[in-house]
Amino acid sequence: MADEKSTTETAPRTGAAYASVPGRDGVPEIASVEELDPLRVSPAAHLADLMASAEVTGERGVAVREHPFATQIGLRAVPGSEGAAALEGVLGFPLPTAVGEVTGDPQGLHVLWLSPDEFLAVDLSEHQRPGAETPYAAALAPGVAGQAVDLSANRTTLVLTGPSARAVLEKGCHLDLHPRAFPVGRAEVTQLGIVPLYLHRSGEEEWRLYPRQSFADFCVRWLVDAMAEFGAADPEAESRELAVRG
Repeated sequence: MADEKSTTETAPRTGAAYASVPGRDGVPEIASVEELDPLRVSPAAHLADLMASAEVTGERGVAVREHPFATQIGLRAVPGSEGAAALEGVLGFPLPTAVGEVTGDPQGLHVLWLSPDEFLAVDLSEHQRPGAETPYAAALAPGVAGQAVDLSANRTTLVLTGPSARAVLEKGCHLDLHPRAFPVGRAEVTQLGIVPLYLHRSGEEEWRLYPRQSFADFCVRWLVDAMAEFGAADPEAESRELAVRG
């Protein structure tokens, strides 16, 4: 009997990604990823209207949005080793070697340091495609210590921007986010409230958060709640009014 579970394969001639989906009479039909992409739903898609309505403009401005389906590849290798050299050959730039370091192009392919031999390669200029990890895995010769795993479906990317972005994060982040301690380009493993995530300061007023997909709803709602005071004309008066109502 034909297996009706979805599988992925690569067309040998074109290299394009395809997916096998159940068809008529149980016979699998082949659909390209380009055809399936519009059917994908990101972890925070249902909160798009909430994020849009929560945006604050002006001097105290802050906004949050989701950047869905970014390519994310988990890499393992000891810096300076043969495995690291093989992965760097595919990346085209060195792996990070220190806590908080990010290498590569923050607007394209870049790598976040997670631990002494663990990294996350992120490419925001591309959508996740089956086999994204293949070039990295293929570069690791048999017996060479290293690993490459597609983790694109593990975490989503939330982008917080605006003059008040840092102040919003400081309500629940356990790190010192002052520029002297957390300059542009730095990324660290931390928490937002109770949620563990990766935090990358990708610009003067831009921060990227990488929570696991199952925490996306919580993180968006937490951020929207934390943003509310920056849209109030008189935050202290509004706070007092809410306290009386309570």
